[in-house]
Amino acid sequence: MMNNFFRILLFVFCGSLFVMSSCSDDLVSYDPEYKLAFSTDTLSFDTVFSTFGSTTQKILLYNPNKKALKINNIQLSGGRDSHFRLNVDGLRNEDNRFRDIEVRANDSLYVFVEVTIDPHDSDAPVLISDSILFTTNGNAQKVRLEAYGQDVILWNEKLILNDTVLSAARPYLIYGYLAVDSAKTLTLPAGCRLYFHNNANLIIYGNLIANGLPDNPVVMQGDRLDEVKYSKPVAYNRIAGQWGGVYLLWNQGQHRLNHVRITSGYVGIYSPNNDRNQLPEIEISNSYLHNFLLYAVVAQNTNLKIHNSEVSNSGSYTLYLNGGTHEILQSTVVNFYNSGGESPTSRDKFPAVMIMGLNRPATMRTRFRNSVISGSLANELSIASRFPANVDADFSNNFVRRKTAYEFPAFQHTRWYEEGDTILFKSTTYNAKKNQYFDFMPDSLSALRGLALPDVASQFPLDLNGNNRMADGAPDAGAYEWISVVR
Repeated sequence: MMNNFFRILLFVFCGSLFVMSSCSDDLVSYDPEYKLAFSTDTLSFDTVFSTFGSTTQKILLYNPNKKALKINNIQLSGGRDSHFRLNVDGLRNEDNRFRDIEVRANDSLYVFVEVTIDPHDSDAPVLISDSILFTTNGNAQKVRLEAYGQDVILWNEKLILNDTVLSAARPYLIYGYLAVDSAKTLTLPAGCRLYFHNNANLIIYGNLIANGLPDNPVVMQGDRLDEVKYSKPVAYNRIAGQWGGVYLLWNQGQHRLNHVRITSGYVGIYSPNNDRNQLPEIEISNSYLHNFLLYAVVAQNTNLKIHNSEVSNSGSYTLYLNGGTHEILQSTVVNFYNSGGESPTSRDKFPAVMIMGLNRPATMRTRFRNSVISGSLANELSIASRFPANVDADFSNNFVRRKTAYEFPAFQHTRWYEEGDTILFKSTTYNAKKNQYFDFMPDSLSALRGLALPDVASQFPLDLNGNNRMADGAPDAGAYEWISVVR
């Protein structure tokens, strides 16, 4: 009986030793040689609109040691008065201060940070900074926090009733819509920035004039300036559908857009006129319209000019023409659509350029010169006409991706896509991991090189990047000229 008792006691004792040894890694060390590691020493936020909270950023706090550590103190230097707020392992408090947080050996935890910046009555962005202080075993460590606060002019369902020139001093933040009354003109000067909240639109019942400059364009985009946290962060402005679009709704509208950047809405420019007798005028020059969930440009019963511009990437037609007159000169109209997620998005039945009803009784004329029509599909140009040979059109000195070439007189000096045309552009992909983004400048071996008619190209001596397309005497098709980069 006594022998059994000692056997049991010995078993319990050995078991206790096993448990103690297995937990030794979790014993808290107070050795001052043991420190924390961080995913970054400075956490930077994109520009934050004043009074509107940012999205959450995070820091990974890591204990690389073989013993657990107790963080005696985590706090913001600015305390409860800081513009920043902390969430440590799911915990919050008004003082932005946390005590006795344990981190197991070779383990980690997240510290989440938000920021809200008060209006500061300044046109220029203002730098806001603070630090997160960590104290562990007598060691003081810190991570710096930085954000730029930008005052904005906030408009919610704003209707403009008179001719109006907006300011370029501060950005405008649009909720719901910004609308312009019938026959009135909205003018956007160089440097004017319109940021649109989710589903917000610019609705023009009158006229729109946007006068940007090469180094100071007019900008229209969504209001999310931060990043989506995919496997690698992606800027929201590179994700389609961040806002609505620009709707030009007056059948007598006169619209001029020069050096304008419109990105990442549901649509870019949408002119759905149903009146065949009254046609609005739209001229888009030296502009960049890119990345739309539906359409980039829709011109129905509209007189449209697109000169020296890029119109690219949409979930449906990139350029839709139906009625009116159309002049596309020295421009790049391409569709390698990726909605901005981590994998490409299919658009298997929508060509980059769709031209409808060219032979109908109403006047319709279409002219493409020195331009590029391309994309990821076998056919990126479709002419929906029962009698395509009779269309009132002029396609000359263009590159066109189409599996079967159109064989009628409207097409002159056309370079049709060939199977070997695999390096037309610098980049036709978006790959966050490889830090690649769409770049439709011609490659050095591109079929676009030297394709343009010089007489037309000379009307636009500078390409969309500001490079001289006439320098070598053999201008390239599209909005961009190939330029040798000297390294």
